[in-house]
Amino acid sequence: MVKLKYNDLMNPGHLGCPGCGATIAMKFALQALGEKTMVVIPACCWGVIAGPYPQSALKVPILHTAFATAGAAASGLRAALDMRGDTETTVLSWAGDGGTFDIGFQSLSGAVERNEDCIFVCYDNEAYMNTGVQRSSATPYGTRTTTTPAGQWKKTGKKNIVEALAAHRIPYAATASIGYPEDMLRKFEKAGKMKGGARFIHVLATCPTGWRIGSEMSVKIARTAVQTNAFPLYEVEDGIHYTLNFRGHRKVKEYLTQQGRFNHLTDSDIDQAQKMVDAEWRLLLRKAGLTSA
Repeated sequence: MVKLKYNDLMNPGHLGCPGCGATIAMKFALQALGEKTMVVIPACCWGVIAGPYPQSALKVPILHTAFATAGAAASGLRAALDMRGDTETTVLSWAGDGGTFDIGFQSLSGAVERNEDCIFVCYDNEAYMNTGVQRSSATPYGTRTTTTPAGQWKKTGKKNIVEALAAHRIPYAATASIGYPEDMLRKFEKAGKMKGGARFIHVLATCPTGWRIGSEMSVKIARTAVQTNAFPLYEVEDGIHYTLNFRGHRKVKEYLTQQGRFNHLTDSDIDQAQKMVDAEWRLLLRKAGLTSA
């Protein structure tokens, strides 16, 4: 178990929805990283959750920036701190899937290609939730959103953002889920201790509103995603060394049928989702040098 060094760095009042996975994710991240952290937040749910200036839901400094610029803003903040001789403060870029997978990808790719000494996080709720549950490239196969055509749903799979970041050969990339807090805390603590290069953590953060689940189901659903291999937990060091943290054995159907965003799927559609998850899982096992047993 990870032993926390710091108290809770989130104030009790914030503007998140009930059961918001993104708020749980931030709480864990800051507990692991500590008070010497500065957070860069582009346009996203957390741009609202944090609250309007001069109020703040966090007990650490926040730099709000434009949707596409989290990577660039974090790079500039890191450079400013280094010029002041401050090498202890951690720069944490905290973006949703829109600011990571889509609109913010060019800025993120540029920052990690330069191997900036920052931690880049995507809290992934699998759609543009802040503006009304619109589809993103993080939206998984089978999901119905407000921007999928009438009566239709997303027919393509989710972009593998960790593989995209690992391809930059950065020192550390990992996945985490709010359903497995000890694993998440360990990974943030590990990333915080690694200095001198880019680190990326992809966090599954449930959205009760967009996923059409009860707020009390937020953590349970995030746990089920891991247990069905829909969202595997693993780490990649230097872009090539894979460590698998958990093996799931439950069927994807158990994950999909708990959420309203998938309630239109037929048994055939669910079978296709299972095949897609199985294919990705076998590929991950091969990269980790493991068998399917």
